[in-house]
Amino acid sequence: MSEQVIKLSDNAAKRIKLIMSKAEQSAVGVRVGVKSGGCAGMSYVMEYAKEVKPNEEVIEEKGVKVFIDPKAIIYLLGTEMDYKKEKFSSQFVFKNPNETERCGCGESFKIA
Repeated sequence: MSEQVIKLSDNAAKRIKLIMSKAEQSAVGVRVGVKSGGCAGMSYVMEYAKEVKPNEEVIEEKGVKVFIDPKAIIYLLGTEMDYKKEKFSSQFVFKNPNETERCGCGESFKIA
């Protein structure tokens, strides 16, 4: 098998487990993708996955399932997904080696 598209930190896996414990019964995991938008051109998107879609990459790691949108695989290859909790906010953070630029607010990124 080739390299796993996304690796999960322990914090990210714990957070996904917590989110899934509160999700509707029909959710089977979380889906990660990218969309056009933001000041740098692209942003990460996450949603509940209710089923596996054709050609999706399925990552099972640390007891959670993450589904990768096939259109996003090329942008996410080698990314580590983390979860950071700070004083006033908490969020999933993507450490993506493919990024060539990131906007100042951290919401969007660019890949050359």
